[in-house]
Amino acid sequence: MSVIHTLIAKSLNIPLKNVENSIKLLEEGATIPFISRYRKEVTGGLDEVKIGNIKELHEKYIELEKRKEYILKSISEQEKLTPGLEQQITECWDSTTLEDIYLPYKPKRQTRAEIARKNGLEPLSKWLMAQHSGSTEAKATQFLNENVPDAEAALKGARDIIAEWVSEDTNARQLVRNIFAREAIITSKVVKAKEEEGEKYRDYFDFSAPLSRCPSHRLLAIRRGEAEGFLRVSISPDDEKCLDRLVPRYAKSDNEAGDQVEDAVTDSYKRLLKPSIETEFANLSKERADEAAIGVFAENLRQLLLAPPLGQKRILGVDPGYRTGCKLVCLDEQGNLLHNETIYPHPPQNETSKSANKVVKMVSTYRIDAIAIGNGTASRETERFITNLRYEKEVKVFVVSESGASVYSASKIAREEFPEYDVTVRGAVSIGRRLSDPLAELVKIDPKSIGVGQYQHDVDQTKLKRSLDQTVENCVNLVGVNVNTASKHLLTYVSGLGESLAQNIVNYRAEHGPFHSRKELRKVPRLGDKAFEQCAGFLRIPDAENPLDNSGVHPESYTIAERMAKDLQCTIKELIRNKPLIETIDINRYKTETVGDETLKDILQELEKPGRDPRTQVQVLEFDPNIRTINDLKEGITLPGIVTNITNFGCFVDVGIKENGLVHISELADHFVSNPIDVVSLHQHVKVRVLSVDLERKRIQLSMKNVPKGPSA
Repeated sequence: MSVIHTLIAKSLNIPLKNVENSIKLLEEGATIPFISRYRKEVTGGLDEVKIGNIKELHEKYIELEKRKEYILKSISEQEKLTPGLEQQITECWDSTTLEDIYLPYKPKRQTRAEIARKNGLEPLSKWLMAQHSGSTEAKATQFLNENVPDAEAALKGARDIIAEWVSEDTNARQLVRNIFAREAIITSKVVKAKEEEGEKYRDYFDFSAPLSRCPSHRLLAIRRGEAEGFLRVSISPDDEKCLDRLVPRYAKSDNEAGDQVEDAVTDSYKRLLKPSIETEFANLSKERADEAAIGVFAENLRQLLLAPPLGQKRILGVDPGYRTGCKLVCLDEQGNLLHNETIYPHPPQNETSKSANKVVKMVSTYRIDAIAIGNGTASRETERFITNLRYEKEVKVFVVSESGASVYSASKIAREEFPEYDVTVRGAVSIGRRLSDPLAELVKIDPKSIGVGQYQHDVDQTKLKRSLDQTVENCVNLVGVNVNTASKHLLTYVSGLGESLAQNIVNYRAEHGPFHSRKELRKVPRLGDKAFEQCAGFLRIPDAENPLDNSGVHPESYTIAERMAKDLQCTIKELIRNKPLIETIDINRYKTETVGDETLKDILQELEKPGRDPRTQVQVLEFDPNIRTINDLKEGITLPGIVTNITNFGCFVDVGIKENGLVHISELADHFVSNPIDVVSLHQHVKVRVLSVDLERKRIQLSMKNVPKGPSA
């Protein structure tokens, strides 16, 4: 295993000791959030991303070890395993090279070469490869039999064997692979008679680009078009260049045998080598495109989950609509449903006055602090209607993304929460709760349904799920969870819990009432020492007798905080939030073999701001009141907007109409931008200039160049 640890350390440029310690903790059942937060001395302060990378590489190398064991067993059973070959396989840590080594020994179907061998032509192949002088036809006649009727048939069979030898030669494969890596071109053509049906892939009907420079979003679009039967796709280098490099390695003599070998090598390249390497590069490029797309999706999801919460306020959630009306729900500070109603302020009913009275009355009766309006159909009209009403007190109005709300409303989770209400009411509840606490609400929805990212259905679904689950887990634990109000779904993502223990916590809470201390968590059925160690620091108990129970200080470090208070001759309650007193603490007095600067600084930060929320403050965005539909847009005007999605090729901005506009990566800033995430973030409030409007295709091109920046949300 030390070899694997060394490989990981070298690959990630992380000290070997930190890699070994991280893997040891992971193998002991520690979670990534726990390790990154509470074991900084052990890992050298590695964050969750680096620990996640270590975990991923470790799993990859373990799988490679298993593959090597299988290959060694397979070759051994063929009685072809030599000490040199065994060493070569054992010391190989590259999956592509390993498969190249195994290729000549891999059990094959009935290939042309295999048939030729059975017909006794392998000695002829060896004679040709030795490139002796003399007549190849005369030599071939020595190998005639009932299956080999003439010299030409014998030579053809011999060439088939040579072609297979070349295709299985590690050096030949690497030579072609290197040329593919440097010079391969990906080409796509429209399938004949599919032009009209595949119109959305028009950009790729006659497309070619160097594979190494083809952006992930283009590659995924091309592969989707291919999968749907609209495009023919190929990846190819310069064939002549490959053959010019490949042939001289084998055809070394200017005689008849050399000519036969040259023909065999050419056949090998076209029939075996090139298709094999093309498949390899198709898979490799798709894998890299997947990684890029998954990375964008995960970052978008992270930003969405960490969107600013309004906090525990009374909220009126509005799911807007025309004919079916606007669904209204009143929620208390904990997000519980108090009342629901439907109003019809828009066409065709136009019950404006009646609807206005209902809204004003609900705001007053249920002491509403803020109103959340979904950003779908009729959103702008509903926003104008709501904001023009007069209330007894100031009520802020927010437009909230409703992506995935319909998925939630029809889900098992929603049915369990609101069995007596229909999907429209559940959707409005989701919209309202998203304003109060986006993280707590969005964890109930499959991340793929939230509406961020690109080509999420085209990428490797296993890798996508793993990445998104880890992102959700990291976000939940970064923020922390109130154990007395959190849903089962939120608790599921807390370090060390999972679905079963989360349900047990909810059941315990229902039977015994709210938790009064973290110690009480130990009474939850099946929540043992390991689970307590992993979860306790991330669970908050706001009204606990010990204020540390509502902080990020782990119970294992309570004694340190208590010593600090004792040395200052005060209580923990007197020390918490007392910045002048905290600043007098000398952390060097509390260092031990296992507790160092990192942990002690974290403790001081938590004492100063216990359970601090890393999320920013929510802000209201006011769209331009003159822009209501795409027809109101004019080239050159500048508008306020909000970033709704980020991709590798730019970002999409909502300017207050149904269609979002695209700010291409080249229009994001006055300087060169290699990654949109470097300059914009999800839900950021921005100013954009309209570059062009395509009414027919409903496409809007925007720019942020030379435009004053709006405030960040």
